Amino acid sequence: MNSGLYDISTLIKNEVLGFIASPEACEVGRVMQVGDGIIHAIGLDDVMSGELVRLDDGVTGIAMNLEQSGVSIVLLGGMKGIKEGDLVYRTGRIAEVPVGDALLGRVVNAICEPLDRKGPIETGKHRPIERVAPGVLARQTVDVPLLTGIKAIDSMIPIGRGQRQLIIGDRQTGKTAIAVDTIINQKDKGVKCIYVAIGQKMSTVADIVKTLAGRGALAYTVVVAAGAAEPVTMQYLSPYSGAAMGEEWMQNGDDVLIVYDDLSKHAVAYRTMSLLLRRPPGREAYPGDVFYLHSRLLERAGRLNAENGGGSITALPIIETQAGDMSAYIPTNVISITDGQIYLETVAFNSGIRPAINPGLSVSRVGSSAQVKAMKKVAAPIRMELAQYRELAAFAQYSSDLDDETKARLRHGERIVETLKQEQFSPFRLEDEILILYATVKKYVDDVNVEKILRFENGLVEHFRDNHAGVMEDVAARGLEPDLEEEIIRGIEQYRQFVREEHLF
Repeated sequence: MNSGLYDISTLIKNEVLGFIASPEACEVGRVMQVGDGIIHAIGLDDVMSGELVRLDDGVTGIAMNLEQSGVSIVLLGGMKGIKEGDLVYRTGRIAEVPVGDALLGRVVNAICEPLDRKGPIETGKHRPIERVAPGVLARQTVDVPLLTGIKAIDSMIPIGRGQRQLIIGDRQTGKTAIAVDTIINQKDKGVKCIYVAIGQKMSTVADIVKTLAGRGALAYTVVVAAGAAEPVTMQYLSPYSGAAMGEEWMQNGDDVLIVYDDLSKHAVAYRTMSLLLRRPPGREAYPGDVFYLHSRLLERAGRLNAENGGGSITALPIIETQAGDMSAYIPTNVISITDGQIYLETVAFNSGIRPAINPGLSVSRVGSSAQVKAMKKVAAPIRMELAQYRELAAFAQYSSDLDDETKARLRHGERIVETLKQEQFSPFRLEDEILILYATVKKYVDDVNVEKILRFENGLVEHFRDNHAGVMEDVAARGLEPDLEEEIIRGIEQYRQFVREEHLF
């Protein structure tokens, strides 16, 4: 009898163990707790980190915390109707988005659902939202310029294809304007663009879409919008979705520009989500992996070598500072990840210097490697002359008796500052930038009235297009060779003679 009991108990035990280990039993879990866009479920023993899960009413979520007591899942939709005891189903798929040329000209959310009422997006390929960045051996040197069309940036803080250049400054200093101008300037340059709006007002995003469409830039751009009213999960996912879209083009040999606007709000969304997931808070209540949050995103930008497709992703992350404090937690994190920063200051913006770039705190760690020869030569002295002008201007306000050399330097510095001013949504061609900067650096505008500098320069560009066609294109291609430089000087002198009657001097 004892033997029979033993056989029965062994049989039952084996059946139970077999039931628990069976894959079918691990595919379904049950909701134990619901709140604030987070659900805690048990039973999903084999679920993967970042896996999509589905509830009975069609709401999807992403498994984030895998713990002994269960799985914490962040929802991608509303919580309405979800209650304790509901079933949760594994999908076996890591979170992914559709990719390909069908996305160009579209406005989508973080999981690539269309927001523009242009119908469904038909693509035959998907990519996981999270992906390990290409290794060092898969990359090549960043030495091809990505032109912004903004004189101050292309001359002093050049950006190369594959670079990660931070745009940082207080709110309302023109950070988004620089990014949008850069997208507009990629027209007919073979660069596909992605604009990721994180935590922005949807009215602001609509204005940007309208601006891009009005200037013909939406045709080569994807707008990924996770507005301020969206769940923090969508705000958290949106930049990774944008990166996944860009990687498809990069690995097919295309050049991509991606703007993250802005990563300050992204960090706040991640902090909110992490605290709801009961992850331990650290400095300023951010979780300990907040550095990894942005490093794993920005490392996906770069320029691949020919064996790996030869394409590139250039990243322009935006960070908002508080009272110009670049030493705060998130700004210092992102500064240490990127290849340089463009720092915009409120004082300059309010004084009419736009773009309000501070050349002393702005830097490009790629530097002149991403400039054509002519721009490198023309722009070399500008940063030093601006620094000297700032020092002299600070000194001159306490003195009324200045020698002629100091007055000449101040006059020259004023005109450099005026030259670097630029209207929004009006990027310059490279050839025109070189011409304007050459005339300024060589002091051909030092006797022009400051308030008439921009008028003088616009007229100079038109004069060269009408009377010296092709000269500046040759300069951009070949460099400032002696014969071309003589032609430039001759053209500038002709124009100066022509405009003397217009009282610009």
